[in-house]
Amino acid sequence: MRKFGYKTRSMAVKGKKLLEVEQLEVVFNTRDGEVKAVNKLDFSMQSGETLAIVGESGSGKSQTALAIMKLLAANGKTRGAARFYGRNLLEMTATEINEVRGEHIAMIFQDPTSSLNPYMTIEEQMLEVLMRHRKMSRKDARLRVLEMLTQVDIPDPERRIRQYPHEYSGGMQQRVLIAMGLLCQPELLIADEPTTALDVTVQDQIKRLMRELKEKFNTSILLITHDLGVVAGLADKVLVMYAGQLVESAPVDEIFYRPRHPYTAALLKAVPRLDQVGDYDMHPIPGNPPNLLKLPKGCAFRNRCEMAFDACAQMPEVREVAPGHKLRCFLDGGALK
Repeated sequence: MRKFGYKTRSMAVKGKKLLEVEQLEVVFNTRDGEVKAVNKLDFSMQSGETLAIVGESGSGKSQTALAIMKLLAANGKTRGAARFYGRNLLEMTATEINEVRGEHIAMIFQDPTSSLNPYMTIEEQMLEVLMRHRKMSRKDARLRVLEMLTQVDIPDPERRIRQYPHEYSGGMQQRVLIAMGLLCQPELLIADEPTTALDVTVQDQIKRLMRELKEKFNTSILLITHDLGVVAGLADKVLVMYAGQLVESAPVDEIFYRPRHPYTAALLKAVPRLDQVGDYDMHPIPGNPPNLLKLPKGCAFRNRCEMAFDACAQMPEVREVAPGHKLRCFLDGGALK
C-alpha cells in the first residue's frame, strides 16, 4: 500500500471504476474578468476503457485533462472532485500528485517538440522516469526503456536512444512520448490531441499503436481530440463538450449513428465522408463558439442551432434519455439525422 492510498497493478481490473469526475469547474482569473473554462462537468471511467472528449477549440477539453493532472496555469483554479480510485486528485499535495503522475496517470501532450527536453538525450529523459518512480538501477531501467521503444516501433533503439529529440521525426517523437508515458504501466493514459501535428500515415500508426498498447496493458485512455476519425477507431464512450459543458455522452456507436444533441449532429455533418458520393457536401457549423466571458443566457449553443426554440433561453439540465446516454437539451431525445 502506497502512502497516498493506491495499491499495486492488481487494482487495474477491467470494469472496475477508475476515475469519477464530479461537478468539475475550471476557472481562470484574467484582466477582462473570470473565465469559466469547464462548468460543472460530470463523467466516470472504468478500467480498460477509452473515453473520448470531443468538441471545438475552446470547449474545455484540454483544461479538463490539465485539471485532473493539476497542471493548470498559475491563474487557474478548480472546484469539484476528480476521484482516482476514490482519492480526490484535486485535493492532493504537490508531493502526492507527483507520485501519481507518471506511475499511475501519464499524459501525452499535443506537441511532442515542446514536451521533450531538447538538451537531454532520449535515454536520459526516459531513464529519469523509471529511476524516480520505480527506484530502478540505471542498468535495469535502460533495459526497460529499450524494450518499450521496441514496443512502439522505434527502429534500432540501441542507437536511437542516445540521440536528441531533434534527430527524430514528429511521428517518432510522439511514439517516444507514448513509450515514456507507458514506462510505469499507468492505469490511466491521458492523450491530448496525440495525432494533431502528424501526417495521415503517421496518425494511422499512432492510432494502431494505442489500440495495441491498450489491449496489451489494459490501460484506460482519456482521449482529448476534435478528430472524430480518431474517436471512431479508439473510443468506447464519447463525451461531447461545448462552451465548457457536457452536452451529450454515450457509447461510441450511439454518438455516431444516433446523435441526439444538435451540436453532436452538426459536428458529424462537418466531417468529410468516404462512403458518400455525388452531391454530398460537408456542412460547416454556422457562427463561432461563444465568448466564455459573455456566455448567452440559456443553452450556449442556441445562437448557432437550427433547431432552437423559445425554451432554449433557459439552461437545460442533463438527463438520461437511454441507458448510458446523457443529453443536455430540451428536444425530446430522439436521434437526429
